Amino acid sequence: MNTIGNYAPDFEIPGIDQKVYHLGSYRRELKAIAVVFMSDIIEVNQYLERLKQIQTDFEGQKFTIIAIDSNYSPEPIAESMKVMQKYAQAKQLNFPYLRDSTQDVAKAFKAQVLPTVYLLDNEAVIRYQGRIDDGAASAQQVNHHYLRDSVAAMLGEQRIDRNYVEPVGAEINWRPQ
Repeated sequence: MNTIGNYAPDFEIPGIDQKVYHLGSYRRELKAIAVVFMSDIIEVNQYLERLKQIQTDFEGQKFTIIAIDSNYSPEPIAESMKVMQKYAQAKQLNFPYLRDSTQDVAKAFKAQVLPTVYLLDNEAVIRYQGRIDDGAASAQQVNHHYLRDSVAAMLGEQRIDRNYVEPVGAEINWRPQ
């Protein structure tokens, strides 16, 4: 569902570093925030190096990626956080990795697919939504750098050429009703 131009829902959820992250505190400090719904699945792992590179390339320019795992897990939150910590260490993530154990954040954003990116401005307005790029299987196959180009445009106070690209990946694993 296209949510371009809408205000992003605020959230306050725990990260793997034992801190609680609040979207509102980032808005005061940054010009652009990329909220990425992800999990330890092949569809996300194919993009990880590119996400880490985007974080590195725009470091110091009032930008950050915030990754959120909203996939249902029957394990207690402490156990799922340990799994996420090991994953983050093994993959050397260079951005915050948060746990949405209630799935309320994913529902509020209307996220359906992993990975999905929501690029927010400092007013928390969604300016880009969708895919990271068009080369899921390989960085060598990328022709369109949707997230990278959108971040560069926002930081340069330029218009984002393509603000919505249908996300492709795996459906979020929702909690059984």
